Amino acid sequence: MTAQTDTTGPVTTVFKVSGMSCGHCEGAVSGEISQISGVSSVTAVAKTGEVTVVSATPIADEAVRAAVDEAGFELAGRA
Repeated sequence: MTAQTDTTGPVTTVFKVSGMSCGHCEGAVSGEISQISGVSSVTAVAKTGEVTVVSATPIADEAVRAAVDEAGFELAGRA
């Protein structure tokens, strides 16, 4: 008998965002990305420019780009 591994579950994606310099910036970016359907958590770190997004399914880069733009920053791509 073999064990079956469940391959479904949360997807973690790390993005690079330019222009964040403080906690307020982190909150603005996190708040906008959190509104994307399927996103369960967002952690933005201004010091590194990295934003870690956990979602139920993979999210489109364009959706993240639009959210980051709305927050007033620029998506540089995936880390």
